[in-house]
Amino acid sequence: MPTYQYECGACGHGFEALQSMADKKLKKCPKCGKPKLHRLIGTGSGIIFRGTGFYETDYKRKSDPKAAKADSRPSASAKESSACCGGGACGH
Repeated sequence: MPTYQYECGACGHGFEALQSMADKKLKKCPKCGKPKLHRLIGTGSGIIFRGTGFYETDYKRKSDPKAAKADSRPSASAKESSACCGGGACGH
């Protein structure tokens, strides 16, 4: 829930209130009792993640599994040299 800042237009009293975004704005000043409250526009605050599961590596791009398989296959020239004379003894 966000914290909103309020200021009374009648007496100048300022305070913060923890409210849901769906809650209606406060209207009555807790100090003087007049209905002159104004909700101020603030800079906001950072998001606080609590609990487990939020790690730096959660959203990094993972490598393509198809590319990893292609890198692990032997090349065509390696197949030819091993099939020819058993490992390149013929000078390939």
